[in-house]
Amino acid sequence: MRKWDLAVCLIHNCLLSRPCPQLPLRNGSLPFHQLQNPENQELGRSLMVNFVACQLFALFAAFWFRIYLHPGKTSSQVRHAFATILGIYFVIFCFGWYSVHLFVLVLMCYGIMVSASVSNIHRYSFFVAMGYLTICHISRIYIFHYGILTTDFSGPLMIVTQKITTLAFQVHDGLGRRTEDLSAEQHRLALKVKPSFLEYSSYLLNFMSVIAGPCNNFKDYVAFIEGRHIHMKLLEVNWKQKDFHSLPDPSPTGAVIHKLYVTLGSLLLFLTLTKSFPVTCLVDDWFVHEANFLARLCYLYVVMQASKPKYYFAWTLADAVNNAAGFGFSGVDKNGNFCWDLLSNLNIWKIETATSFKMYLENWNIQTSTWLKCVCYERVPWYPTVLTFILSALWHGVYPGYYFTFLTGVPVTLAARAGKHLLFSHSYDYSDNERKLKNRWPEQTKK
Repeated sequence: MRKWDLAVCLIHNCLLSRPCPQLPLRNGSLPFHQLQNPENQELGRSLMVNFVACQLFALFAAFWFRIYLHPGKTSSQVRHAFATILGIYFVIFCFGWYSVHLFVLVLMCYGIMVSASVSNIHRYSFFVAMGYLTICHISRIYIFHYGILTTDFSGPLMIVTQKITTLAFQVHDGLGRRTEDLSAEQHRLALKVKPSFLEYSSYLLNFMSVIAGPCNNFKDYVAFIEGRHIHMKLLEVNWKQKDFHSLPDPSPTGAVIHKLYVTLGSLLLFLTLTKSFPVTCLVDDWFVHEANFLARLCYLYVVMQASKPKYYFAWTLADAVNNAAGFGFSGVDKNGNFCWDLLSNLNIWKIETATSFKMYLENWNIQTSTWLKCVCYERVPWYPTVLTFILSALWHGVYPGYYFTFLTGVPVTLAARAGKHLLFSHSYDYSDNERKLKNRWPEQTKK
């Protein structure tokens, strides 16, 4: 093959997400990709082997990073560089040529970061990042008919999009808005200086979160790299006012071990349930045409419940990786125990025992909910609930099911809010009337 033809094929693979007929396409590391062949019955459960391999290697690398590249021993530049280089390697290992999409988006948005005015930096970054993500969603599914790939580059692209937009809004808050116009949380996270390219790349592509997230705040990440993260959180809870004269250095090992147990349990549960209730039955001819509606509805519910441990596994493992590196400390609970849930993406117990749609959403994909609140709900002047659900659907993808799910969430949320308001307003009226009655006829009310 001539060099020019090879270059054309590389453009096809990298930029158009389209396989060139003259060049074999590699979706990640070749040896591991071969293990992912669904036709191989002996390794039928190895469909996410690239992801698991990277995350397990990241777990060991995170421990090494915390011990041997400790902020007391190594400069922040070295820590930034190591985290970035290893993250880039993970992305290339998992997604092959598709990883170029992440690098293109990062470079484009950093160009916006350094060149755009602070009054528009958040708008340009938001529309470019969301626009690029949407184009990738459309081309991957409807133009080139790739469907949901085994190792799908859109996942890391969605995480990077969250971080790009979060950072852009925080820069805008710090440099383009008055302090009195900011909420307490916006003021705490606002940035007074634009990040350097190394800081920007490290924040977006670090090995702890580039594969499975979660999204986090730039200030927290830089404090972690510079060794100020834990002390900063302890000072926020007034540690020195609790009769302690020095700041401790809590270890994340206990939290990591606990989360690895949860990860293992979730993986075993997922493999067991999906084997007993395969999702492929939903499109089986007999099931579609012969089974009654109630049976199909019940089986669909069971299948959806069986798929949840997959997310428990991925998000809890990602949380453990960040904790192993020393990132994710959130302070001290009411019992004086150290907490490592700053980056936790879910609360399994509250999800499974949720008594309302709101409670479920607050404990599922927590960091994405925080991102939606940061870039949309708190900022749009009209219909914040509707626009937030629309943004959530757009961020997830372009399948019609996403829009049906999130748009039906709007009336459910509004109805629950109205019902809560009605209930509490009646309770308030009853209490207020009772108080007035006691003031008028104290003797009668005692009886």
